[in-house]
Amino acid sequence: MSPFLTGELQPDDTIQLRGPIGGYFVWSAFERRHPLLLVGGGSGIVPLMCMLRHRGLTGSAVPAALLYSARTREDVIYHGELRALARSDPGFTLRMTLTRDSAPGWSGRVGRIDLPAVQALLEGVGGVADSFVCGPDGFVEAASALLMQAGQPGYAIRTERFGPTGT
Repeated sequence: MSPFLTGELQPDDTIQLRGPIGGYFVWSAFERRHPLLLVGGGSGIVPLMCMLRHRGLTGSAVPAALLYSARTREDVIYHGELRALARSDPGFTLRMTLTRDSAPGWSGRVGRIDLPAVQALLEGVGGVADSFVCGPDGFVEAASALLMQAGQPGYAIRTERFGPTGT
């Protein structure tokens, strides 16, 4: 969407905006005590980052893990903040993967998220977790299926997605 807004949209063009497909989700450190597992694709990191910031601001000790997939190193949103959080918070695990290429000095994975990565994060937070998945529609479908294959019950998986809603 951003390339369209910055490169193609012209003054006086009319656009129609819609909210996320399938609703939205919320995580509160005051209501949840289960481990937190976040899976984000591209700009789907934005609401997940809000949850991580909320967790930090409330002083929550709930274990948290983030599996974040982006196309290229330049597409990783909040890279510095996420790395700093991973270094400073022993209760937080960060795993990132690039799907298109690895930049010089990239130490994360290259490729799409997969079942072993999801299983490892679930094991790291102690099993069943409050899981939140956000990203493009196809990514959310694939990530949710991986979570279920890894043993996450459907009721513990919440999704927010974006993409085309019609022709």
